[in-house]
Amino acid sequence: MMNARHTTIVAGLLLVGGVLPSAHAEMMHHQGMMMDATGMIMNANPDRLPRDCPQISETVELTIRAGHEHAKKFPGKMFAYDRQEWKVKPCAKINITFINDDHVRHQMMIHGLPGYLYPEGMLHLELFGHGQLKASLILPSRKKTYLVHCELPQHQEKGMKAQLKVDGGDGDLPSIPGLTEPVRADMYPVDWNRQHIGMVLFSILIGTLAPFLFRLKKK
Repeated sequence: MMNARHTTIVAGLLLVGGVLPSAHAEMMHHQGMMMDATGMIMNANPDRLPRDCPQISETVELTIRAGHEHAKKFPGKMFAYDRQEWKVKPCAKINITFINDDHVRHQMMIHGLPGYLYPEGMLHLELFGHGQLKASLILPSRKKTYLVHCELPQHQEKGMKAQLKVDGGDGDLPSIPGLTEPVRADMYPVDWNRQHIGMVLFSILIGTLAPFLFRLKKK
């Protein structure tokens, strides 16, 4: 019997070339995973209550968009979600609509969830290109800040990171674009050779002399 990680590997092998074999053209269900030619959902939970929740406190309809367009407000970033923070009550049920506005793969993963409800402690939504998916989860009552991110190589580092706070959260995560300071700030070193220094000095000289030259020309 395959666990969730093995299932993901098998799914990836099926997706070589970006197309599922014809036998898998319909949405495929296996051990908490649903997948078709457009995307994948793992560990959705629309009805099982966490152990510390006697009932659902609220139902939140949440639309999360991902793509390059949403990163334009963050200098130096390539991808982002349309929002970087969401706040809900303890024991909230969240109905997520995940929309990929790009034509490249994006994920929306929530980490740190209880393992007895969510294998490997995560909810995973993934779109292989432009489109949308819907999935639900029910959060525990614990006051906690959950990581929301894309796990594809360099997508988180390029801006696709956010946080979900339950009951106000237990702090902020680092490197959330527009919200928190990065763990390691981007550095853009300049090779200060003679040519660069000369260009800077020449620019300063022209900027200083320009007003005087303009006055002489008017006279």
